[in-house]
Amino acid sequence: MGSDKVVASAAEAVADVGDGASLAVGGFGLCGVPAVLIDALYERGSERLRVVSNNCGLDGRGLGRLLGAGRIARAMGSYVGENKEFARQYLGGEIEVELVPQGTLAERLRAGGAGIPAFYTPAGVGTLVAEGGLPWRYAPDGSVAVASPAKEVREFGGRPYVLEESVTTDFALVRAARGDRHGNLVFDKAARNFNPLAAMAGRVTIAEVEELVEPGAIDPDHVHLPGVFVQRVVALTREQAADKPIEKRTVRTARTASEVRD
Repeated sequence: MGSDKVVASAAEAVADVGDGASLAVGGFGLCGVPAVLIDALYERGSERLRVVSNNCGLDGRGLGRLLGAGRIARAMGSYVGENKEFARQYLGGEIEVELVPQGTLAERLRAGGAGIPAFYTPAGVGTLVAEGGLPWRYAPDGSVAVASPAKEVREFGGRPYVLEESVTTDFALVRAARGDRHGNLVFDKAARNFNPLAAMAGRVTIAEVEELVEPGAIDPDHVHLPGVFVQRVVALTREQAADKPIEKRTVRTARTASEVRD
């Protein structure tokens, strides 16, 4: 491919993401989600996907679109959130779900990208995370068909820690505010979230960027993720870049002048 990693379209970028592939996907709720790549994957028709992401988006948005179509066989994440379809499939035994403490999930992705096979953490000690028994998949009758295994626990400095294995995936899908043709990426504020970590964990990382610039246009000190972790770059249109739905809009009633004085 050479140093220019830009591909013509999202469809071309995900063309080799086949059935059963594992994916690390950036985003938190709907913030920083690589929605264009997810939509392209939906159109491709890939099935039995194994997804690692903080959560599975909302009903019909982000990963929720793949989930609603029954394309995700297994999900590793930190919470179900407000995705009712995700909850229904999990409780109905249609999908296997591994719930992981959020900080542990972040470190498992980072460690995978750094070539670290496993690490010890105090998170989860004394709970089912360490002792095993968390429901990964339910049976149709509501019983637990697959449960999490027990993990190794060791003491360091008189404190117990649980051993967690790192995570690597076949592909990673991420979204960045800016990116150059070499794959160097810059993320915008909270949209940074899990994106750099997911990108590190993927063997083939695909980034959709809101603004594509030429090499050298990004100050090296401002790069959040170096291009060594990115294999493909997709430049978004202005309309695609501006499509940023809000997961939950909260407003308050305007106060009257007398209320302000009080």
